[in-house]
Amino acid sequence: MVATQTLVRPADVDDLGAVAEIFAYYVTTSVATFEETPPSVAQWRRRMDELADSRLPFLIAEAGGEVPGFAFVSPWRPKPAYRHTVEDTVYLAPGWTGKGLGRRLLRTLLAECAKGEVRQVIAVIADGGDPASAALHRSCGFTEAGRLTAVGSKHGRWIDTVLLQHNLAADGSNRNGRQ
Repeated sequence: MVATQTLVRPADVDDLGAVAEIFAYYVTTSVATFEETPPSVAQWRRRMDELADSRLPFLIAEAGGEVPGFAFVSPWRPKPAYRHTVEDTVYLAPGWTGKGLGRRLLRTLLAECAKGEVRQVIAVIADGGDPASAALHRSCGFTEAGRLTAVGSKHGRWIDTVLLQHNLAADGSNRNGRQ
């Protein structure tokens, strides 16, 4: 199934089992996330509730009754001056990469952010040898903002992160952001 045959919509509680399963795959098999223990469905529920309380989007893709991917943004840092900056997260189930679904999720996520007071979206991408996430973000208008060297240790190796940034205010996407 291709991404055009999917629906991108806000996540609900019934989607969290699939979200937890997708994310657990990356926790246990890759360095795409620096988590070392997969969060439970209850932990995902708390995260979803926190994002809803902050009016931040949490989206899923739905295809044939399945959830092949999800995306959300969370606060970049807890200090009040960062309140207009978020960090994005996009994950796809194995077998769903390379079909345009990640791009569709990320573009929808950016559009939802632009409706609110988000001005900057940051992507923190583990530089573990797979360029797919960085390529996805660049295709959606992100530019490189920096590199942090050897900041994560997982699966017996040190990993860099690349920081990419999308300025919603500069591209006219965010017309609602206020000081």
